[in-house]
Amino acid sequence: MIADKDTDFIYLSDLLRTKNDFAVNCSCICDILNKHSIKYDFLKGTQDIWARDYMPIQVSEKKFVEFRYDPDYLQGIEKDQRNLKTYPDIVCQKHNIKTIKSGLIVDGGNVVKSHNTAIMTDKVFTENRYNFTKDEVQKKLIEILELEKLVIVPWFDKDEEDFCGHTDGYVRFIDDKTVLVNHIYQNKSSLINPLKKAGLKVEKLNFNVKKENENNWAYLNFLQTKDIILIPKLDAEEDEQALSQLSEYFSDYASNNRIIFIPNMLPIIKEGGALNCISWTVKT
Repeated sequence: MIADKDTDFIYLSDLLRTKNDFAVNCSCICDILNKHSIKYDFLKGTQDIWARDYMPIQVSEKKFVEFRYDPDYLQGIEKDQRNLKTYPDIVCQKHNIKTIKSGLIVDGGNVVKSHNTAIMTDKVFTENRYNFTKDEVQKKLIEILELEKLVIVPWFDKDEEDFCGHTDGYVRFIDDKTVLVNHIYQNKSSLINPLKKAGLKVEKLNFNVKKENENNWAYLNFLQTKDIILIPKLDAEEDEQALSQLSEYFSDYASNNRIIFIPNMLPIIKEGGALNCISWTVKT
């Protein structure tokens, strides 16, 4: 598969620049991307800003897998919830992106991937339970994503912060053999054990502060391409510790000053996501 570190183009929802709530965030991001000559564009036809979730998974330069975007958190009876549902086929058509369609319900934020491995929460079984068995879901995912390994970890659905069940809030790949686990889940053996069983080395993000910032989960939800890593600046005691640790784990980026804070991210974080959530990165 195409790993985050292979990508060279960033897509953001057009709503980021057209909605007043996020205009400052968008300006901060674009200023950094322009400064470092990172190519980007805006997706037309989206209904919310979480581009990672409804856009396809890129398997190879020309293979994009489009899953059904039908998450449980957008299935309420409230009209506002239903109106937030983006139809990926409409967005892809507007941008001339040809996809292979899958009948599985999968959010892109629940696919953390390296070149040969994907990590997903078992929420994927819950959302597909009426149409496929667990074995069928795993087999279909391994086949269509061309995986050597599919690692399933628990969805900690009792955590108030984790209504989405997306692994991009739990863990990220440092390289094909090493993952970085969010400090919130560093002592969850039910998460750590499947990763180790899959042969992955586990590193952990840690903070040593008197009082933790309630949004420090967002550091791990960074945006990564081959040229840059963007992390949210929280104006918190953890900022420098997050930068220091990510600089150690991603030393190639740090040596070129390509791990960069993005300020003014709170309006987006308050909505439940951060920089990985709002971006769709591809290899062109």
